[in-house]
Amino acid sequence: MNRRNYIILAATILLVAIAVWIDLPGNPGIKIGSFQRSLETQLGLDLRGGLQVLLEADLPAETPVDAQSLQDAKQIIESRSNGLGVSEVVFQVAGNRRIVGEFPGLTNVDEVLDVLKQTGQLEFVDMGSNPVPEGTIIKTDFGQTAEPATPAVTNDTGEQIFKTVMSGSDLKTVAVSRNQVGQYVVDFTLKPDGAKIFRDFTTANVGKYLAIVLDKRVISTPVINSAITEGAGLIEGGFTLDSANALAIQLRYGSLPVPLKVVESRIIGPTLGEDSLNKSLIAGIVGLIIVMLFMAIYYRLPGFTAIISLLVFAAFTFALYKLIPVTLTLPGIAGLLLSTGSALDSNILMFERLKEEILAGRTLKQAAQLSWSRAWPSIRDSNIATVITCVILFWFGSSFGASIVKGFAVTLILGVGVSLLCAFFVTRTLLALFLDWFKPTNLPRWFGL
Repeated sequence: MNRRNYIILAATILLVAIAVWIDLPGNPGIKIGSFQRSLETQLGLDLRGGLQVLLEADLPAETPVDAQSLQDAKQIIESRSNGLGVSEVVFQVAGNRRIVGEFPGLTNVDEVLDVLKQTGQLEFVDMGSNPVPEGTIIKTDFGQTAEPATPAVTNDTGEQIFKTVMSGSDLKTVAVSRNQVGQYVVDFTLKPDGAKIFRDFTTANVGKYLAIVLDKRVISTPVINSAITEGAGLIEGGFTLDSANALAIQLRYGSLPVPLKVVESRIIGPTLGEDSLNKSLIAGIVGLIIVMLFMAIYYRLPGFTAIISLLVFAAFTFALYKLIPVTLTLPGIAGLLLSTGSALDSNILMFERLKEEILAGRTLKQAAQLSWSRAWPSIRDSNIATVITCVILFWFGSSFGASIVKGFAVTLILGVGVSLLCAFFVTRTLLALFLDWFKPTNLPRWFGL
């Protein structure tokens, strides 16, 4: 038994050293060959500041929205946001028509909102010999069964309907580059079917205009100078680097299956988030000190082992948050502090059982062994109940876009798992080793009896 305890102690010391290294504020991260992983602490919107936006399907209220289409839209706008360089973005479907997005640390708010709202439907439209000005909103026959026989026809209301040659679904790759005069352009290559359509059309329409239309707005009307037979081309339009990159992202990640509109947006300043974080840390430290003093005064030697176990728990939990990574929010910190209470619950149940066994006349060795085995059913059941609650809260947060509830559930369930391991391996092992090393004889003084 002693050998087993020493092995667990050595393994614990090694793991604590690794956890402390991960927890260091200036940690450079992990880099092994081509593998690289940052170990920075991920702070949520309420601690770091940024933007929270509520998007809703831009469809009549009576029109049902397919759940899968909403999930696909969420994935597309998440990819667009990541492509813009906005990191740590959180998107969640809320109900059956809305998507909640959180952008911690965001500065370029207008640019991101513009990209999110656009459906990203690209069309190559035949303008014939009479192009319309760039920026013009037009109507096309895209998606209609009847196809105009000419570049543009006029409907019954006097509106022109232009012919769509092909859509963005025929694109294969999209990238940003510079042309010969140093202007930013968007290069694209086409899939085989699209390349054939493009080749046939440009061959038959040299000298005419082919408009590039995004979300029914003309963004460029280049002249077809020669037949394009290689299945590749470029979009020019006086782009800046940011606008060219935004367009490339929209095209690269496809069109939204449902149009979205911004219902509500809220900007949280970094000063408010920093103040909340500082107050949370102060409250956590004060609470931890009070709890440690209580354990040391009331339980004496067992309480000292619980204090060490609590510090190990804190190191392991924070390291786990950085490795996963878990985005810390104010509710997440509340979940962490609550799981700290769970860690103490396990220790207190074990220590109270230890006292009962000693008062019943057991030897210290017998009491230490029986305290865990007889306290375990209560510890197990209480932790299972907490885990079940966390699963329900996580499901609720995922289903209804309640990121606050979801963050609380994640940190609490992780904390409960780590606290259980610390109680089983750290507290139990340290208590057995301390009893072996010190061999206390004055039980009231050592155990607070």
